Amino acid sequence: MQFQYNDGGRAEAGYKGTTGDCAVRAIAIVTGKPYQEVYDLVNQYGAMERMSKKRRSKGKSNARTGVWKETIRKIMLNLGYKWTPTMSIGSGCKVHLRKEELPTGRLLVNVSRHYVAVIDGIVNDTYDCTRGGSRCVYGYYSL
Repeated sequence: MQFQYNDGGRAEAGYKGTTGDCAVRAIAIVTGKPYQEVYDLVNQYGAMERMSKKRRSKGKSNARTGVWKETIRKIMLNLGYKWTPTMSIGSGCKVHLRKEELPTGRLLVNVSRHYVAVIDGIVNDTYDCTRGGSRCVYGYYSL
């Protein structure tokens, strides 16, 4: 799968250094929204989260440090995207981060501990996260 460096507008928004903002970057790339708008949206949704006992130690979703998958789901569904699961518990890996295994279009792809934007078979991220085509896809959001 081809790789193209894309920070989703993070540097243009004035942010420097590295952080755990892959969800914000990927959403900004897929939707075409400005990085700062997505950053604020994620923090807005994070502020509305209810804390369960198991989550207290890790905290609420935050644009800089990570976003819970339930929060990503709410954001993407509210933006009009549809979730397509490609893996279930005990099923094993059926879809990999490869051009021929994903549909064309603008996809927000969920892989292990990471979200990545894939546009018409091209990975748009700050690094090549494909693991040579062996990285398993849990599912993706598409229009």
